Amino acid sequence: MNERQALIEQLTGERKVRALAETGSHGTPLAWAGSQPGLLSFERGLNTLSRESGRGVRRLRVPYEVLERWQEADTALLAAPLPPALLAQARVVYDPAGALTRVQRQLQQLTPQQFAVYRESLIQQAETRLEAVEALLQRGSGVAAQLLALADARRAAVECLYPALLTHLQLWPASGVRLPHFWRAQAGLPFPKAVGRLDQLYAFGAEAEARRVLLATRGLNLVEQEKRARLAVQAGYYDGAVRFLRDEAAQRWRADLERWPYLSGARQDKLGTLLGAGSSPLGPVAAALVRDLIADVRAGR
Repeated sequence: MNERQALIEQLTGERKVRALAETGSHGTPLAWAGSQPGLLSFERGLNTLSRESGRGVRRLRVPYEVLERWQEADTALLAAPLPPALLAQARVVYDPAGALTRVQRQLQQLTPQQFAVYRESLIQQAETRLEAVEALLQRGSGVAAQLLALADARRAAVECLYPALLTHLQLWPASGVRLPHFWRAQAGLPFPKAVGRLDQLYAFGAEAEARRVLLATRGLNLVEQEKRARLAVQAGYYDGAVRFLRDEAAQRWRADLERWPYLSGARQDKLGTLLGAGSSPLGPVAAALVRDLIADVRAGR
């Protein structure tokens, strides 16, 4: 019995755990060398969501009480505090009351009209984020504002517009290091314009860019992220590694981006390489690209 199986057996024996599911690609036909075991547990006695890692397993713990409020599909889509894609795609291993299974069934049987409502909700979230980006650029046009706008534009695209695009196909978004490879496989043929704009935001450069970005992680306290990205490069997921490190660096070092003029030249060079400052659409160009992406996603093109 491996560590994941032992943890599942332990958790299913705890009275506070009322539902348990596996997440991620580990143990599935889509697994790769970088796949990590993941568990989604619904527990009594929790007040908020919490994340933890141990025994080689990433675990998301969710209060069980809120699961009962997600029994209607519209609630699970629009009000759940975690992505509905995670609920829809989790592999249930323990659910004695059937609550998680019922939520999954609702999400897997959504009508085109329900997907359309969800799509518009995601687009509205992206528009709100874009307004914040444009407000940021109105307050300043220096390098800091340009890079922050790029980082926020990317997050709006990945977290809102990529999932919204897939609603046209009644599909759920993927996650993880291989994300660009998934969005091309899922939507590249039916929606080439939208997928092309997603790619543009990250200024991918295949293996050469992936190796440049990996080198730039040195000294930036991105040890775990660098390990995962290196596995992706070894497996041939070059653009996935770049997307992952660009977003992780922007999130981890946002405070540095805000105080850009005060950083040393060496640190600016490393962060600039990580974010793709020399080749990515910065500031207003990134904002305009997201505006065009919103139109493409809404129209399905």
